[in-house]
Amino acid sequence: MAEARTPGHGPLSGVRVVELAGIGPGPFAAMLLADLGADVVRVDRPGGQGLAIDPAYDVTNRNKRSVLVDLKAPDGPERVLDLAERADVLVEGYRPGVAERLGVGPEACHARNPRLVYGRMTGWGQEGPLAHRAGHDIAYIALTGTLGMIGRPDEPPPPPANLVGDYAGGSLYLVVGVLAALHHARVTGTGQVVDAAIVDGASHLAAMIHGMLAAGGWQDRRAANLLDGGCPYYGTYETADGRYMAVGALEQRFYDEFLGLLGLPDHAPARQDIARWGELRARVAERFRTRTRDEWTAVFEGSDACVAPVLTLGEAPRHPHLAARGTFTDHGGITQPAPAPRFSATPTAVRTGPALPGADTRDVARDWDVPGLLPPADSQ
Repeated sequence: MAEARTPGHGPLSGVRVVELAGIGPGPFAAMLLADLGADVVRVDRPGGQGLAIDPAYDVTNRNKRSVLVDLKAPDGPERVLDLAERADVLVEGYRPGVAERLGVGPEACHARNPRLVYGRMTGWGQEGPLAHRAGHDIAYIALTGTLGMIGRPDEPPPPPANLVGDYAGGSLYLVVGVLAALHHARVTGTGQVVDAAIVDGASHLAAMIHGMLAAGGWQDRRAANLLDGGCPYYGTYETADGRYMAVGALEQRFYDEFLGLLGLPDHAPARQDIARWGELRARVAERFRTRTRDEWTAVFEGSDACVAPVLTLGEAPRHPHLAARGTFTDHGGITQPAPAPRFSATPTAVRTGPALPGADTRDVARDWDVPGLLPPADSQ
């Protein structure tokens, strides 16, 4: 595993981002911008709480700096507006209307900085019947049909952590929108508001599936299709030691190699005969239960059968391929995913550990020329 180093600040070096503290997809999006080299200043609330973990372990706040501002204090909004005036991007994840009530909404910020890209991260979006309702990842992906695609037909859909909604449908779409708007602002001199809603992003992620559904190539029910566990050569199987192997042998030549190594070459004709899928699945499951996960990993090693062991979070960083690529890194004693993607001319890195609330107020006040961030005794 690679040890995190500090050289290279990424392609967004020189970009200034203000993040109004929150939890979930907003901080993750700001972390991605920070990983790419942006100077991200997180505005934490005095006594505010993020995740229910020690802030020193919240890696979504790595590569950032933190200042403390009480937005409900008389001078709180002005301090944030001073930052926004010097920023390229602002990211907030409040419910619709909250930022406006606090005095730091888009209109107030654009009055101070017309070039500002104002990124808004919500679950339901800025408008619509549910816009003001509370929610979490699982509710957003439930409404979009995404959750309904996952799992066995005879069991409730399992929650896929908060990866599909918060981070894939939320954070990543916010970052794409912010970068597109930042390009537009630099060309035209005009900023804008980016409305990133998890329901929009999670729906967009399923674009291919919707096309297949319209074409009659996808059944609107779980475990009945090529990619949702309905296909016996695209799924997971338990091994003799209670662990699992993942199989993705979709193409004919991969399928043939898979069956050959599994010891079931006589079942090759079942590939395109859906009526025999149940029989094929039973035979594949029976074979996988005859050896351990590591034994099957050795069998398929070096092949194009598209079979891989299902690793735990703790095992993944030690896999030879991920270790060789430096997919994970160590920084401050925390093993964590390295920044992604990678750049040939402007490499990225984990430069600093998680920003602790308020720890960087003095440095940010100096670097951004915002003396109002400092307490009166320190600003003299």
